[in-house]
Amino acid sequence: MERISAACAMEWSIDLEKGLRSKAVGGSVEAILRTGQRLEQWNREPEPTLPVYKMFGLVPGEDRLFANAILLRLADTFRLGDLNVRHSVVKVFLSLRSRNKKKHNGGRNYGILSQQRVHNQSHLLSRVKVVFDSGDVESRALALVLFGCWADFAKDSAEIRYIIFSSLVSSDVVEVRAALYAAACFCELSDDFASVVLEMLVNMVSSSQTALGVRLAGVRVFAKMGCSSSLAHRAYKVGLKLLVDSSEEDFLDVMLITLSKLASMFRFLISAQVDLLCSFVSRETTLRVKTMAIRCLQFIFARSVCHFPVSAHTLKTFFSMLDDPELPSDLQFQALRIFHKIVVYCLADGRDILELDKLLTVIENASKSSITVKQLLAIRVLVVISGMLKERIRIDSDGADSTLLLSQIMPFVIDQLTSLVKPVLDLCHSHSEVGKECNDLFSLFLLLVEEHPELGVIVLDKIHLFMEYLVNMPDRCTSASKASLSVNEIVDFKGKTSRFIMSKLAIYVYRFVVYYLEHLKETKSITTQVADKVKLLAEHVHKCSLFDCLTHMMYSLLLYSCIAGHFVVKKNEETDNSDENLVVTLDDRLIECEILALEFAEKILAGRDYWDAYKAGKYAAHQGAWFTASFIFEQLMTKVQSDSCLCWLKSLAQFSHSEKEIQLFLLPKQGSSLVDWLKTKKVSSIHFKDNPVEISLDADLPKWYEKLSETYSSLNSSLETLENVVKPGQAFCFQRWFLALRVKVLAALADIVKLLGTVPFNHNTITKNERVKKSILVEYPQLFQQISQVSFQAKRLAHEFDLMVTSFIGMDRKSLKIISALALNCSILAFIAGFSLYFPEMPMYENVTTCSLEGLKRFSHPALVQDLIGRLWRIDHETSASLWMLSKAIGRPKSCCHFQPGNQIWNSGCGVEDILKVCRYAVTKVVALKNGADKGHNGEDLSQRVNDGWQLLLDVVTKWMHIPFRTPTYFFQVRHCVGSELFASSADTRSPDGISILLGFHLSLNLCLQLKNVPPDLSIQLTKLYCILYCKASFTTPKPVEESKQRMQSSYQSWEIDDMIDLNKDLFEHLTEDGKTTGTRGRRLNNGDDGVKAIVCFEPNERGQGFSTCLLDVSSFAAGSYEIKWHSCCVDDEGSYWSLLPLNAAPVFTLHAPVTTK
Repeated sequence: MERISAACAMEWSIDLEKGLRSKAVGGSVEAILRTGQRLEQWNREPEPTLPVYKMFGLVPGEDRLFANAILLRLADTFRLGDLNVRHSVVKVFLSLRSRNKKKHNGGRNYGILSQQRVHNQSHLLSRVKVVFDSGDVESRALALVLFGCWADFAKDSAEIRYIIFSSLVSSDVVEVRAALYAAACFCELSDDFASVVLEMLVNMVSSSQTALGVRLAGVRVFAKMGCSSSLAHRAYKVGLKLLVDSSEEDFLDVMLITLSKLASMFRFLISAQVDLLCSFVSRETTLRVKTMAIRCLQFIFARSVCHFPVSAHTLKTFFSMLDDPELPSDLQFQALRIFHKIVVYCLADGRDILELDKLLTVIENASKSSITVKQLLAIRVLVVISGMLKERIRIDSDGADSTLLLSQIMPFVIDQLTSLVKPVLDLCHSHSEVGKECNDLFSLFLLLVEEHPELGVIVLDKIHLFMEYLVNMPDRCTSASKASLSVNEIVDFKGKTSRFIMSKLAIYVYRFVVYYLEHLKETKSITTQVADKVKLLAEHVHKCSLFDCLTHMMYSLLLYSCIAGHFVVKKNEETDNSDENLVVTLDDRLIECEILALEFAEKILAGRDYWDAYKAGKYAAHQGAWFTASFIFEQLMTKVQSDSCLCWLKSLAQFSHSEKEIQLFLLPKQGSSLVDWLKTKKVSSIHFKDNPVEISLDADLPKWYEKLSETYSSLNSSLETLENVVKPGQAFCFQRWFLALRVKVLAALADIVKLLGTVPFNHNTITKNERVKKSILVEYPQLFQQISQVSFQAKRLAHEFDLMVTSFIGMDRKSLKIISALALNCSILAFIAGFSLYFPEMPMYENVTTCSLEGLKRFSHPALVQDLIGRLWRIDHETSASLWMLSKAIGRPKSCCHFQPGNQIWNSGCGVEDILKVCRYAVTKVVALKNGADKGHNGEDLSQRVNDGWQLLLDVVTKWMHIPFRTPTYFFQVRHCVGSELFASSADTRSPDGISILLGFHLSLNLCLQLKNVPPDLSIQLTKLYCILYCKASFTTPKPVEESKQRMQSSYQSWEIDDMIDLNKDLFEHLTEDGKTTGTRGRRLNNGDDGVKAIVCFEPNERGQGFSTCLLDVSSFAAGSYEIKWHSCCVDDEGSYWSLLPLNAAPVFTLHAPVTTK
């Protein structure tokens, strides 16, 4: 557990004293600055609470005592030290003052220099006043600066106020400037003080005898007159009058900035200030003043664009600025940036923009600028306008004018983008920013596709034309170089070869097309025509020799992914003869694409570009091209020297090989061709016994079970390989968990296939063979129990995938989508398995469930329906409606809370559409099975029902297995995961032997929850931490001494994953039901067993630490040592829920009988 600053206070105080007494040259200054850094750290932390004091063994108030001692020691050093020492002390407090400004709330300061936390205020002020009274001019100025830094507690001292007032009229410029700084600090906190200073400032600033530097410093104080709205209004009026009466450019510049800062704090001043600034831009003033006015406008709109209405005069002013040929280009660019914000505000607010036709003309002209950055911004404004207008049409249907304008904007934007790309990316022209500009251009393409998916085909055509231009570029450059260019001019992009830049540009196009195809999947628009366009794009890339092999391979895999998704959809549909021919064609294309990818992979390896080869293997795994991935990783295994890298690649090779084996069995034609290719190259380390042949699942279930068992073993080997090379919890956390989940899914699938093989389900066999019917009747109870067990396991796997989605903060959106899709996949498997033998209308069903579900108390069919509805209701309304009807027919579950955190991805991308087709089929068939079950209830009906249910399960599982399995991008990001550590101590006593209490008493705990492995660049801010603690009488454990040896072993496997799922579900339900609860006390939950649970809330500090207390009722437990299982979560500033993996062992407490003395 990391120590907080309060726990280090005594040590820091002693260290400061030692440093100040040091005889070394500069030792005192070094000690002061070191203490300043520590005070800044302390300043960022909240005041300790009683649980914090107890966790660190501190006496309440001890930290304040040492903090005040440090401050007094610094004040004494300022009083007694030389000028260098005084400067260092002032530097410390100036830094603290700047940090404290972020901690102000309603004018109050809650930092370490706040009035509430500094108790010896008069002693501090008196020590500095001595220096002011007896020192030279520079020392007096430093003392005034210190008074300003201590304004929070110095503002109420009449003596200090008089010192500042008197110094404002001093004849020494240095002292006056220091007094102005102190006065500005006081004005922020004291209304009456600021009123006096305001009157003095008018005389000071308007006097011609005052030095210009002092006058400008006085003008800056106006920006600090924000203690109250009335004071701000008076200060603004006074400043405005001074501005109007002056013609000095220096004065005008500073006053414009000052009034803009003051106006930005109060909404009622903003409109007047914007009009004032616009007047300076539009009238005849110097370029310097216009520049300052535009910068002030940018400052105001950056902070307050949504806080005031934009007037027609403001819009006219910006029109004139954008059209003014005499205004320099950089100022026009700044004006365009401001105008971008205005457009967004006006359209989002539903307002009509003045002269929209003129606006479009102005923006079009700006987009033709010779400055690329200005072009990009102008195009972005057009894209925003088109998106906003489309939204208004959708919501308000506000007429044909907007529709017409929208139709004019879109083609213009596309044409402008295309025309911009060509000259900028022409290799005949050297351009240092080519990479950044390309990225920006394609970002605009993506933005356009997001807002207008109906334009996708047009945009793809434009991309194809651009790629065609790119492919033909080398010939153009060659002819140009012969005419006028030197070799050095052709070698472009920061000295890299043209091959590099060509591949870079192709990757930009690749990223765009990947996103676009994903967008089409979400809108269910993947067609054969789309696949043809992607194929044409890939062919253009393959024609160009300047693209590297990795680029060629990426485009082959891109086409593979596009065809594979369309192939699976068609294969799982009820097809006619024409569609069957289409499936055959798509199958041939798949083979062609992957063989092409294998050939490029071979070339990359032959060229010893091993890093590119590794990236190619990653791409292949992402797209589900498992032959290619397996081939690459097997070859790379022989090229590495590091043991850890070897084990990582070996694990990847085993993982890819297992998935390849499944693919080989599911797609025998594709597998046979790829195996032949590998054999001809004689490069694969995998030896195939036989060529793959097509085996129908219902024709040879034992063969399928054998194949799944082999794949299961191979995946287990991959997992074991990874676990053998890492210390527990140190690395590969996501990878090990993901592989473990895949192993469990295959195990559940193998169990279903095995069960399907136990009963000969065939209509003719059942109706003609009485022995078979009797066998089915006898075996039905056992079959029902076994298939229900598998269904329950699959549902738990879905919840485990849900837990994984929330357990890795910072995971990319595509990986989140893939894992969410896998959770949906498991939920469908659980649903169809659970309902395959669900016959509640049969007389014997009640007896069957009574005797067979004793070990499945938490299994219920309504819960299966509810779980599936929770995943589908936002992405498939029709299927959700069918499930609701089914739910009404069979009853509702006891608990309707389905775990779906706020950071789930609610769309049908990343292969979800493939899953949804299987889901619709399964739900439709189950509902039909249920609707047709109201006829006879004799034994013949039951045997036939079992046959129908078993056949349905077989059909759905067959379709389910053909859904492509892809690896999330996050799988290849080997990094430590964000998790938490829980530290607990007894709130009653501190014992070196651990937590120990007497029998029959409640357990009172002090808790510290510590975030670990939080990256410094984390894009979200975690606002709340929660922890659930759970203990049962059965959680006995060895003595704490033995347990403590294992405490540092950190892993998500510290206890069973089932406990994590259940505890995480309880946490999520608590936040859903009591989301507004902010208390830090735990509460006992009625969980229906002999255990006790408590949920605790923590407020994290800057280090990610939270402190609280908890009370567990263990009075009924017997003597012994018990483990407290726990799980934690956090909520970010956007309201998303994140689970935190436990990174240390569970706390252990001991119950013992009271010691009796004779």
